[in-house]
Amino acid sequence: MGLLDGKLALVSGITNRTSIAWGIAEALHRHGARIVLTCLEGNLRRVRKLAPLVQAEGILPCDVRNEEEVEGLFARVGELCEGRLDILVHSLAYADFADLGEAFLQLRREGWHTAIDVSAYSFVSMSRQAFPLMKASGGGSIMTLTYAGGEVVAPGYNVMAVAKAALEISVLYLAYELGPEKIRVNAISPGPIATPSAMVVEDFAAALKRYEIRSPLLRGITLEDIGGTAVYLASELSSGVTGTILKVDGGMHCVAPFADVHKAVRRSDKEGHGV
Repeated sequence: MGLLDGKLALVSGITNRTSIAWGIAEALHRHGARIVLTCLEGNLRRVRKLAPLVQAEGILPCDVRNEEEVEGLFARVGELCEGRLDILVHSLAYADFADLGEAFLQLRREGWHTAIDVSAYSFVSMSRQAFPLMKASGGGSIMTLTYAGGEVVAPGYNVMAVAKAALEISVLYLAYELGPEKIRVNAISPGPIATPSAMVVEDFAAALKRYEIRSPLLRGITLEDIGGTAVYLASELSSGVTGTILKVDGGMHCVAPFADVHKAVRRSDKEGHGV
């Protein structure tokens, strides 16, 4: 018996097997959730190949920059899911590469609006359309994906950092407004994991290495880590959790920036073998 047996989930943002959204879809499916996928029209072919692995009940294309398409998406979800929805996974982020990696001072107005629209406003838009379906289900869980670069400087992250900051405050406001209807709204903030937007962060490979030698868990973050957290947020195990930015970073957030290599690594080096 799975934690999510009978739950209906809409998962957005899958492009391939390395997508965070795909790791979440797999985890939700393993725990019994029924899965519907949404993606850009241009990603349909790749998503169709993956869909059978989670027994997806539908693959619905949608460009979240178009409000009519978002409305149409949830109308179709209602048809597929008997007029209800229990779980919404928002794993969407986009910025023009021209606005990533260069000087923050040179951000273009157009790039600013694009990043906010796709990466943050779409979360509000999708939550608004999911609301009546979740209300019909007696409540639900909405979750999105963020990154530490929305709180502190991650050189090169630039306009995406602005979008993540907007996304995180949106989580709080939506949690406040939707809470009375038993709809919980949270965000997962993973440690560095290889996604297109993260790869523009300066010295990203070095950041991954730092997790292996400085974080309390002495390892990087995996799709399985994130998927497991998503299952927790989607299930009744987190029934009292809302308005939370849940850090899945191996504990790195609790380590001071000036902290040296973890003492376990230093001790192991002295003894002449790996951890």
